[in-house]
Amino acid sequence: MNIQVRYFSKLGHTKDIAEAIAQALEVEAVSIVNEKEFPDTDVLFLGGAPYANVMDDKLRQYAKNIDPNKVKKVVLFTTSNWSRRTVRSLRKILTEKGIEVEKEYFYAHMLNIKNRIPLAKEFAKRMIEK
Repeated sequence: MNIQVRYFSKLGHTKDIAEAIAQALEVEAVSIVNEKEFPDTDVLFLGGAPYANVMDDKLRQYAKNIDPNKVKKVVLFTTSNWSRRTVRSLRKILTEKGIEVEKEYFYAHMLNIKNRIPLAKEFAKRMIEK
């Protein structure tokens, strides 16, 4: 199974969760700003956080540019103080493109990232077993 982990992170919180997910799945976490070309994938773990309660435009454009012929399923994750807005926005963009998005997603409060790392790893493994 081909698994990819992609994220957008300004403060490093989402990067920490992305790296935990990638480590659990023995793949590399790649920032969307460093990606050269989107690969074909069975499962894409995609994460980001809202900034001033709005999803960053880089992440929005990335999601809009995902070719539905290159990804079978997306699993979302987010970090924030309280908002899940990024997950809702990404889900809407991707499902409108005809991409399957897992109903369950991972959330980590920005002040509790370190304690959520083990749970992020468990979440990743559970999503692959589905």
